[in-house]
Amino acid sequence: MGRYGPFPAAAGDGGGCLPLPIVAAECALAVVDGAIAIAAFVQLARIHRHNQLLGWTRQKIFHFLIGLSNIVFLVYFVSTIIATCQRWICWVHGCGFVLMASPQILLLASFLLLLSFWVDLCHQTNDEDEEDVRSHHEALLDRTKTKPGIRPANICQRCCPGIQLGSRQKFVILVLVLSFVVMFAFAILIWVGRGENPIDSSLLKRVYLDVFSVVVFVLGGALACYGALLFSKMSKVRSETVSTEKWKVASLAAVSLICFSSSAILAFVTNVPVLLYWYSTDADIIYNAVILFVYYFIGSSVPSGFVLWIMRDLPHRQVVERPTESRVVTLFRERPSTTQDPQWRTAVTSSNKALKSSPI
Repeated sequence: MGRYGPFPAAAGDGGGCLPLPIVAAECALAVVDGAIAIAAFVQLARIHRHNQLLGWTRQKIFHFLIGLSNIVFLVYFVSTIIATCQRWICWVHGCGFVLMASPQILLLASFLLLLSFWVDLCHQTNDEDEEDVRSHHEALLDRTKTKPGIRPANICQRCCPGIQLGSRQKFVILVLVLSFVVMFAFAILIWVGRGENPIDSSLLKRVYLDVFSVVVFVLGGALACYGALLFSKMSKVRSETVSTEKWKVASLAAVSLICFSSSAILAFVTNVPVLLYWYSTDADIIYNAVILFVYYFIGSSVPSGFVLWIMRDLPHRQVVERPTESRVVTLFRERPSTTQDPQWRTAVTSSNKALKSSPI
Protein backbone atom coordinates (compact mmCIF):
# COMPACT_ATOMS: atom_id res chain seq x y z
CA MET A 1 0.00 0.00 0.00
CA GLY A 2 1.46 3.34 -1.02
CA ARG A 3 1.63 6.41 1.19
CA TYR A 4 1.84 9.95 -0.13
CA GLY A 5 1.34 13.39 1.33
CA PRO A 6 3.01 16.30 3.05
CA PHE A 7 3.20 14.49 6.39
CA PRO A 8 4.48 10.94 5.98
CA ALA A 9 5.01 8.99 9.16
CA ALA A 10 8.73 8.76 8.57
CA ALA A 11 11.22 10.17 6.14
CA GLY A 12 11.63 8.09 3.06
CA ASP A 13 8.08 6.69 2.99
CA GLY A 14 6.94 6.83 -0.60
CA GLY A 15 8.60 8.82 -3.31
CA GLY A 16 7.94 11.10 -6.24
CA CYS A 17 5.20 13.68 -6.52
CA LEU A 18 1.61 13.56 -5.39
CA PRO A 19 -0.85 11.66 -7.59
CA LEU A 20 -2.51 13.76 -10.28
CA PRO A 21 -6.03 13.80 -8.74
CA ILE A 22 -4.63 15.11 -5.45
CA VAL A 23 -2.55 17.70 -7.29
CA ALA A 24 -5.72 18.77 -9.13
CA ALA A 25 -7.59 19.11 -5.82
CA GLU A 26 -4.74 21.16 -4.31
CA CYS A 27 -4.61 23.44 -7.38
CA ALA A 28 -8.37 23.95 -7.36
CA LEU A 29 -8.29 24.88 -3.67
CA ALA A 30 -5.38 27.25 -4.32
CA VAL A 31 -7.34 29.03 -7.06
CA VAL A 32 -10.46 29.34 -4.89
CA ASP A 33 -8.56 30.63 -1.86
CA GLY A 34 -6.54 33.02 -4.01
CA ALA A 35 -9.76 34.48 -5.43
CA ILE A 36 -11.23 34.87 -1.93
CA ALA A 37 -8.05 36.57 -0.68
CA ILE A 38 -8.06 39.02 -3.59
CA ALA A 39 -11.75 39.80 -3.02
CA ALA A 40 -11.15 40.35 0.70
CA PHE A 41 -8.25 42.78 0.26
CA VAL A 42 -9.91 44.64 -2.63
CA GLN A 43 -13.00 45.14 -0.48
CA LEU A 44 -10.80 46.17 2.45
CA ALA A 45 -9.20 48.85 0.27
CA ARG A 46 -12.62 50.05 -0.88
CA ILE A 47 -13.85 50.30 2.71
CA HIS A 48 -10.75 52.24 3.74
CA ARG A 49 -11.04 54.68 0.83
CA HIS A 50 -14.74 55.11 1.48
CA ASN A 51 -14.08 56.50 4.93
CA GLN A 52 -10.49 57.03 6.00
CA LEU A 53 -11.40 58.71 9.30
CA LEU A 54 -12.22 55.42 10.99
CA GLY A 55 -9.46 53.18 12.25
CA TRP A 56 -9.61 49.40 12.45
CA THR A 57 -13.33 48.59 12.41
CA ARG A 58 -14.94 45.21 12.80
CA GLN A 59 -15.63 45.11 9.10
CA LYS A 60 -11.99 45.83 8.26
CA ILE A 61 -10.70 43.25 10.73
CA PHE A 62 -12.97 40.57 9.28
CA HIS A 63 -11.74 41.28 5.76
CA PHE A 64 -8.10 41.36 6.87
CA LEU A 65 -8.24 38.07 8.78
CA ILE A 66 -10.13 36.28 6.02
CA GLY A 67 -7.81 37.62 3.34
CA LEU A 68 -4.72 36.70 5.33
CA SER A 69 -5.93 33.19 6.14
CA ASN A 70 -6.76 32.48 2.50
CA ILE A 71 -3.38 33.76 1.34
CA VAL A 72 -1.66 31.35 3.73
CA PHE A 73 -3.94 28.56 2.51
CA LEU A 74 -2.86 29.39 -1.04
CA VAL A 75 0.81 29.23 -0.06
CA TYR A 76 0.22 25.96 1.77
CA PHE A 77 -1.45 24.19 -1.17
CA VAL A 78 1.19 25.32 -3.66
CA SER A 79 4.01 24.48 -1.26
CA THR A 80 2.56 21.02 -0.61
CA ILE A 81 2.86 20.12 -4.29
CA ILE A 82 6.38 21.52 -4.62
CA ALA A 83 7.66 20.20 -1.29
CA THR A 84 6.46 16.67 -1.98
CA CYS A 85 8.12 16.55 -5.38
CA GLN A 86 11.33 18.08 -4.04
CA ARG A 87 11.20 15.96 -0.85
CA TRP A 88 11.81 18.83 1.55
CA ILE A 89 12.80 17.28 4.88
CA CYS A 90 11.81 20.41 6.82
CA TRP A 91 8.37 20.31 5.25
CA VAL A 92 7.85 16.73 6.32
CA HIS A 93 9.01 17.29 9.89
CA GLY A 94 7.18 20.42 11.02
CA CYS A 95 7.24 23.27 8.49
CA GLY A 96 4.30 21.90 6.54
CA PHE A 97 2.37 21.38 9.75
CA VAL A 98 2.88 25.02 10.76
CA LEU A 99 1.79 26.29 7.35
CA MET A 100 -1.25 24.03 7.41
CA ALA A 101 -2.39 25.01 10.92
CA SER A 102 -1.76 28.78 10.77
CA PRO A 103 -4.57 29.74 8.32
CA GLN A 104 -7.01 27.54 10.19
CA ILE A 105 -6.23 29.40 13.40
CA LEU A 106 -6.66 32.78 11.68
CA LEU A 107 -10.03 31.70 10.29
CA LEU A 108 -11.01 30.43 13.73
CA ALA A 109 -10.11 33.81 15.23
CA SER A 110 -12.26 35.71 12.73
CA PHE A 111 -15.36 33.67 13.56
CA LEU A 112 -14.61 33.83 17.29
CA LEU A 113 -14.59 37.60 16.90
CA LEU A 114 -18.00 37.42 15.22
CA LEU A 115 -19.23 35.20 18.05
CA SER A 116 -17.96 37.64 20.67
CA PHE A 117 -19.91 40.45 19.02
CA TRP A 118 -23.09 38.37 18.97
CA VAL A 119 -22.62 37.43 22.62
CA ASP A 120 -22.23 41.12 23.47
CA LEU A 121 -25.50 41.95 21.73
CA CYS A 122 -27.40 39.07 23.33
CA HIS A 123 -26.21 39.70 26.90
CA GLN A 124 -26.20 43.47 27.13
CA THR A 125 -27.93 44.98 30.14
CA ASN A 126 -30.01 48.14 29.86
CA ASP A 127 -27.08 50.21 31.11
CA GLU A 128 -24.86 48.72 28.46
CA ASP A 129 -27.52 49.59 25.88
CA GLU A 130 -27.16 53.19 26.97
CA GLU A 131 -23.37 53.24 26.88
CA ASP A 132 -21.94 50.55 24.65
CA VAL A 133 -24.14 50.02 21.57
CA ARG A 134 -22.24 51.03 18.43
CA SER A 135 -22.79 50.79 14.70
CA HIS A 136 -21.19 47.98 12.68
CA HIS A 137 -18.55 50.37 11.38
CA GLU A 138 -17.42 51.60 14.81
CA ALA A 139 -13.87 51.17 16.08
CA LEU A 140 -13.34 47.42 16.28
CA LEU A 141 -13.12 46.76 19.99
CA ASP A 142 -14.27 50.09 21.39
CA ARG A 143 -16.36 48.69 24.24
CA THR A 144 -14.52 49.71 27.40
CA LYS A 145 -16.26 52.38 29.46
CA THR A 146 -13.93 55.36 29.86
CA LYS A 147 -14.82 58.69 31.42
CA PRO A 148 -14.66 61.82 29.26
CA GLY A 149 -11.18 63.24 29.07
CA ILE A 150 -9.54 60.05 30.34
CA ARG A 151 -7.78 57.82 27.83
CA PRO A 152 -6.32 54.54 29.04
CA ALA A 153 -2.63 54.22 28.41
CA ASN A 154 -1.59 50.76 27.41
CA ILE A 155 0.56 49.01 24.89
CA CYS A 156 -2.34 48.23 22.59
CA GLN A 157 -3.36 51.88 22.27
CA ARG A 158 0.22 52.98 21.68
CA CYS A 159 0.59 50.47 18.86
CA CYS A 160 -2.94 50.81 17.45
CA PRO A 161 -4.48 54.14 18.47
CA GLY A 162 -8.25 54.04 18.82
CA ILE A 163 -8.63 50.33 19.50
CA GLN A 164 -10.02 49.44 22.91
CA LEU A 165 -10.63 45.92 24.10
CA GLY A 166 -13.81 44.55 25.57
CA SER A 167 -13.58 41.54 27.86
CA ARG A 168 -14.86 39.10 25.26
CA GLN A 169 -12.57 40.49 22.57
CA LYS A 170 -9.64 40.07 24.96
CA PHE A 171 -10.70 36.46 25.27
CA VAL A 172 -10.58 36.09 21.47
CA ILE A 173 -7.03 37.48 21.44
CA LEU A 174 -6.06 35.10 24.26
CA VAL A 175 -7.46 32.13 22.34
CA LEU A 176 -5.60 33.25 19.22
CA VAL A 177 -2.28 33.51 21.08
CA LEU A 178 -2.75 30.20 22.91
CA SER A 179 -3.68 28.48 19.65
CA PHE A 180 -0.43 29.56 18.04
CA VAL A 181 1.54 28.57 21.14
CA VAL A 182 -0.02 25.09 21.12
CA MET A 183 0.51 24.77 17.38
CA PHE A 184 4.22 25.64 17.64
CA ALA A 185 4.59 23.27 20.60
CA PHE A 186 3.17 20.44 18.48
CA ALA A 187 5.45 21.44 15.60
CA ILE A 188 8.50 21.25 17.87
CA LEU A 189 7.46 17.82 19.13
CA ILE A 190 6.90 16.65 15.55
CA TRP A 191 10.38 17.87 14.65
CA VAL A 192 11.87 16.06 17.65
CA GLY A 193 9.93 12.93 16.70
CA ARG A 194 11.88 12.57 13.46
CA GLY A 195 14.75 10.96 15.39
CA GLU A 196 15.12 7.76 17.36
CA ASN A 197 12.77 8.41 20.26
CA PRO A 198 9.36 7.33 21.56
CA ILE A 199 7.58 10.36 20.06
CA ASP A 200 5.17 9.36 17.28
CA SER A 201 4.83 12.30 14.89
CA SER A 202 1.80 10.84 13.13
CA LEU A 203 0.00 10.40 16.45
CA LEU A 204 0.76 13.99 17.41
CA LYS A 205 -0.72 15.27 14.15
CA ARG A 206 -3.81 13.14 14.67
CA VAL A 207 -4.23 14.42 18.24
CA TYR A 208 -3.88 18.02 17.06
CA LEU A 209 -6.42 17.43 14.29
CA ASP A 210 -8.93 15.88 16.70
CA VAL A 211 -8.58 18.65 19.28
CA PHE A 212 -8.88 21.38 16.66
CA SER A 213 -11.90 19.62 15.15
CA VAL A 214 -13.62 19.63 18.54
CA VAL A 215 -13.01 23.39 18.85
CA VAL A 216 -14.38 23.98 15.34
CA PHE A 217 -17.44 21.83 16.05
CA VAL A 218 -18.18 23.74 19.27
CA LEU A 219 -17.68 27.07 17.46
CA GLY A 220 -20.21 26.09 14.81
CA GLY A 221 -22.74 25.14 17.48
CA ALA A 222 -22.14 28.35 19.44
CA LEU A 223 -22.62 30.51 16.34
CA ALA A 224 -25.84 28.66 15.58
CA CYS A 225 -27.18 29.10 19.13
CA TYR A 226 -26.35 32.78 19.47
CA GLY A 227 -27.42 33.42 15.90
CA ALA A 228 -30.83 31.94 16.69
CA LEU A 229 -31.06 33.96 19.92
CA LEU A 230 -30.11 37.18 18.16
CA PHE A 231 -32.57 36.43 15.36
CA SER A 232 -35.31 36.01 17.97
CA LYS A 233 -34.48 39.34 19.59
CA MET A 234 -34.33 41.18 16.27
CA SER A 235 -37.67 39.68 15.19
CA LYS A 236 -39.35 41.72 17.92
CA VAL A 237 -38.28 44.98 16.25
CA ARG A 238 -40.40 46.14 13.33
CA SER A 239 -38.09 47.66 10.76
CA GLU A 240 -37.19 46.92 7.16
CA THR A 241 -33.50 47.35 7.96
CA VAL A 242 -33.70 45.02 10.94
CA SER A 243 -35.59 42.48 8.84
CA THR A 244 -32.70 42.42 6.36
CA GLU A 245 -30.08 42.16 9.10
CA LYS A 246 -31.82 39.36 10.96
CA TRP A 247 -31.88 37.18 7.86
CA LYS A 248 -28.18 37.85 7.39
CA VAL A 249 -27.66 36.62 10.95
CA ALA A 250 -29.80 33.53 10.36
CA SER A 251 -28.08 32.60 7.11
CA LEU A 252 -24.59 33.12 8.53
CA ALA A 253 -25.44 31.04 11.61
CA ALA A 254 -26.80 28.24 9.43
CA VAL A 255 -23.79 28.26 7.09
CA SER A 256 -21.39 28.26 10.04
CA LEU A 257 -23.16 25.31 11.69
CA ILE A 258 -23.29 23.23 8.50
CA CYS A 259 -19.75 23.98 7.32
CA PHE A 260 -17.91 23.74 10.63
CA SER A 261 -19.74 20.66 11.88
CA SER A 262 -19.33 18.90 8.52
CA SER A 263 -15.60 19.61 8.29
CA ALA A 264 -15.05 18.56 11.92
CA ILE A 265 -16.91 15.28 11.45
CA LEU A 266 -15.04 14.63 8.21
CA ALA A 267 -11.71 15.13 9.98
CA PHE A 268 -12.77 12.79 12.79
CA VAL A 269 -13.87 10.04 10.44
CA THR A 270 -11.14 10.09 7.80
CA ASN A 271 -8.04 11.90 9.12
CA VAL A 272 -7.17 12.27 5.44
CA PRO A 273 -7.33 16.06 4.95
CA VAL A 274 -4.30 17.01 7.01
CA LEU A 275 -2.47 13.76 7.61
CA LEU A 276 -1.55 11.00 5.15
CA TYR A 277 -2.80 10.01 1.74
CA TRP A 278 -3.15 6.26 1.82
CA TYR A 279 -3.96 4.46 -1.40
CA SER A 280 -3.50 1.15 -3.14
CA THR A 281 -5.72 1.68 -6.17
CA ASP A 282 -6.75 4.54 -8.44
CA ALA A 283 -10.12 4.57 -6.68
CA ASP A 284 -8.38 5.27 -3.36
CA ILE A 285 -6.49 8.18 -4.90
CA ILE A 286 -9.68 9.74 -6.24
CA TYR A 287 -11.43 9.17 -2.92
CA ASN A 288 -8.65 10.91 -0.99
CA ALA A 289 -8.58 13.81 -3.45
CA VAL A 290 -12.34 14.31 -3.06
CA ILE A 291 -12.11 14.18 0.75
CA LEU A 292 -9.25 16.66 0.69
CA PHE A 293 -11.15 19.10 -1.52
CA VAL A 294 -14.43 18.81 0.39
CA TYR A 295 -12.73 19.28 3.78
CA TYR A 296 -11.02 22.54 2.89
CA PHE A 297 -13.73 23.86 0.61
CA ILE A 298 -16.54 23.37 3.13
CA GLY A 299 -14.45 24.12 6.20
CA SER A 300 -12.77 27.33 5.05
CA SER A 301 -13.62 28.51 1.53
CA VAL A 302 -17.40 28.51 1.87
CA PRO A 303 -17.54 30.29 5.28
CA SER A 304 -14.95 32.85 4.16
CA GLY A 305 -16.70 33.59 0.89
CA PHE A 306 -20.11 33.79 2.54
CA VAL A 307 -18.92 36.28 5.16
CA LEU A 308 -17.44 38.47 2.42
CA TRP A 309 -20.74 38.33 0.56
CA ILE A 310 -22.75 39.24 3.67
CA MET A 311 -20.38 42.15 4.46
CA ARG A 312 -20.13 43.46 0.89
CA ASP A 313 -22.01 46.71 1.62
CA LEU A 314 -19.87 49.77 2.33
CA PRO A 315 -20.37 51.49 5.70
CA HIS A 316 -21.97 54.91 5.96
CA ARG A 317 -19.62 57.83 5.73
CA GLN A 318 -18.53 59.44 8.96
CA VAL A 319 -19.73 62.97 9.67
CA VAL A 320 -16.77 65.39 9.66
CA GLU A 321 -18.39 68.83 9.83
CA ARG A 322 -17.83 69.19 13.58
CA PRO A 323 -14.07 69.42 14.24
CA THR A 324 -14.50 68.85 17.98
CA GLU A 325 -16.45 65.69 17.44
CA SER A 326 -15.03 62.51 18.90
CA ARG A 327 -13.39 60.05 16.58
CA VAL A 328 -16.23 57.51 17.00
CA VAL A 329 -19.55 59.06 16.04
CA THR A 330 -22.39 57.65 18.12
CA LEU A 331 -25.78 58.80 16.90
CA PHE A 332 -27.36 56.69 19.61
CA ARG A 333 -26.38 59.13 22.37
CA GLU A 334 -29.39 61.44 22.17
CA ARG A 335 -32.17 60.01 24.30
CA PRO A 336 -35.81 60.99 24.73
CA SER A 337 -36.58 63.10 27.74
CA THR A 338 -37.47 61.41 31.00
CA THR A 339 -41.08 62.54 30.56
CA GLN A 340 -41.60 60.10 27.69
CA ASP A 341 -43.59 56.95 28.25
CA PRO A 342 -41.27 54.18 29.58
CA GLN A 343 -42.62 51.61 27.15
CA TRP A 344 -41.96 53.96 24.26
CA ARG A 345 -38.40 54.47 25.49
CA THR A 346 -37.88 50.73 25.73
CA ALA A 347 -39.12 50.26 22.18
CA VAL A 348 -36.83 53.00 20.90
CA THR A 349 -33.86 51.54 22.75
CA SER A 350 -34.48 48.06 21.35
CA SER A 351 -35.03 49.40 17.85
CA ASN A 352 -31.92 51.56 17.91
CA LYS A 353 -29.91 48.70 19.32
CA ALA A 354 -30.82 46.46 16.38
CA LEU A 355 -30.56 49.20 13.78
CA LYS A 356 -27.41 50.92 14.95
CA SER A 357 -25.57 47.77 15.94
CA SER A 358 -25.41 45.57 12.88
CA PRO A 359 -24.75 42.00 14.00
CA ILE A 360 -22.55 41.33 10.96
